[in-house]
Amino acid sequence: MEIPEVVDTETEDAEEDVDENSISVDDSSELLTVEEIVQKLRDLLASDHPQRREVDEVKNQFYRSLRNETESQKAAFIEAGGESIDFVVKESEIYTEGKELIQKIKEKRAAILAREEVEKEQNVAKKMAIIDQIRHLAENQSQEDFNKAYQEFRSLQQQWNEIKLVPQTKVNELWKEYQRYVEKFYDLVRINNEFREYDFKKNLELKTELCEAAERLNEEPDVVSAFHQLQNLHQEWRDIGPVSRKDREEIWNRFKAASTLINKKYQAHFESLKEKEEENLAAKTALCEALEAIDYTKLKTVRDWNNKIKEVLDIQKQWREIGYVPKKWNTKIYDRYRAACDFFFRNKNDFYKSMHGEMEENLKKKLALCERAEALKDSQDWKKTTREMIAIQKEWKTIGIVPRKYVDSTWKRFISACDYFFEQKKLHASSQHEEEVNNYEKKREIVEKINNLDHSLTPEEALPLLRQLMDEWYGIGHVPFKVKDKAYKEFYDATEAQFDRLNIDKTERKLDSFRSNISDMARSDNAKSQLLRERERLMRQYERMKVELQTYENNIGFLSVSSKKGNNLLDDMNQKMKKIKSELELLVKKIAAIDEEL
Repeated sequence: MEIPEVVDTETEDAEEDVDENSISVDDSSELLTVEEIVQKLRDLLASDHPQRREVDEVKNQFYRSLRNETESQKAAFIEAGGESIDFVVKESEIYTEGKELIQKIKEKRAAILAREEVEKEQNVAKKMAIIDQIRHLAENQSQEDFNKAYQEFRSLQQQWNEIKLVPQTKVNELWKEYQRYVEKFYDLVRINNEFREYDFKKNLELKTELCEAAERLNEEPDVVSAFHQLQNLHQEWRDIGPVSRKDREEIWNRFKAASTLINKKYQAHFESLKEKEEENLAAKTALCEALEAIDYTKLKTVRDWNNKIKEVLDIQKQWREIGYVPKKWNTKIYDRYRAACDFFFRNKNDFYKSMHGEMEENLKKKLALCERAEALKDSQDWKKTTREMIAIQKEWKTIGIVPRKYVDSTWKRFISACDYFFEQKKLHASSQHEEEVNNYEKKREIVEKINNLDHSLTPEEALPLLRQLMDEWYGIGHVPFKVKDKAYKEFYDATEAQFDRLNIDKTERKLDSFRSNISDMARSDNAKSQLLRERERLMRQYERMKVELQTYENNIGFLSVSSKKGNNLLDDMNQKMKKIKSELELLVKKIAAIDEEL
């Protein structure tokens, strides 16, 4: 009788292992908490015989949890300003315990399998001895001692069924040999038909139930689970004795047909897995080739390296998302990938080490800029300091990188000083603007008073009031820049109208206008130097006009008044001299006004 090949999955998968580099990327199953996973590992370690499949499921859950924890820590590290290449995972005690439990389970299973291998070899000898005894019964049977032989036969069957573990390579061979002599015992001995038919009927009922159970497995959605259940049914089939000759082929064909359906599904399932594993191998090979194809001769600057590091980190992310590869390639492809990554990061480290001296020099330059910014941050010379701060910030941008551990601290120190200055400037500008708006309203009120001077006052009475209002107007500070011209025009038009009404000399008006100008100048950022330059300019103009007046006075003595022409020229020179004296007098007053401001 033919039997299907039975796979001992426990032995077949003995060399495979699940670790953090080969976990399944199928996240469809619900992920337990790490505490629940570790408790399952504790239970497995405490069990007498932890099963391979259950161990792998819990290990896969553990490494998925570990991967999620690692990625969570890494994301938090990068969000806090760290670089991916500097990240080091901090493993908690629960994950450390999990790894230790996995190792202990692995060692326990290895010890169990080793003991089972010894037991299997011993069981082969025991089963061979049983076969030999059954053969002896079948070949030396007589009617007289049938009952005794039958009881001995049943005892041998019981012993056979109690022996479970044998080497996979000898399962079918032993069973065939055993079945051969069991059937021969039933066929050849002159057994009492009552016992014979009863056994055959009972065995047929049991095998029919196994056929029905095997046929129901075709509806099982989990192909792997159905296959493992089928192996158990085959083991039960072996433990059941023969059926009558007329039923043997029919019942066996029914069981074999149900088994074939499950075996084909199982085979197709693993064929699809193998196909996917081949695709995964191709994808991982492509990533290795991409790493190996990096042209290090083109990586000459920090920017070049930073861009390439991002590419490599993306490749590593893709690698982790790819599932299993064929078992025979797992170690080879991982070693190739690890070697390419290690080679890249060694070159990266060598590059940054070579830049150490340059980075130290850059650090000194940036620290010097920090000190300059800190020295300026409390300055209230807003215009000058703003220019200096902007110049410092531009200089900062031209300086290269500094050692990584100083990047954040130096930048924070520098930008804090800059931000402090510009915040103070903003606050000052805000308060200054409010003050300027108030000044504008005050100046408009004074202009209104100038326009409304009592016309009944005599010039002698009105002029002191007008000058007092003008002094008040000049005494008020700056107005908003956008209304500066408008405010002055309103003031100028109002005063000119009053001067015209009061017949005030133009010279006096000019002096008043000059006083206004130097009053504005006195409130500027560089007031003293501007006033001194203006005084020097006026002094040079004064000296030049004095020389010009002296020349006219010298020349006037040479003119003859005997002719009409000479008389006209003399009048013209007198007019010019009069004008120069008037301007000299105005210059003296202007210089005096500047001296008052100084």
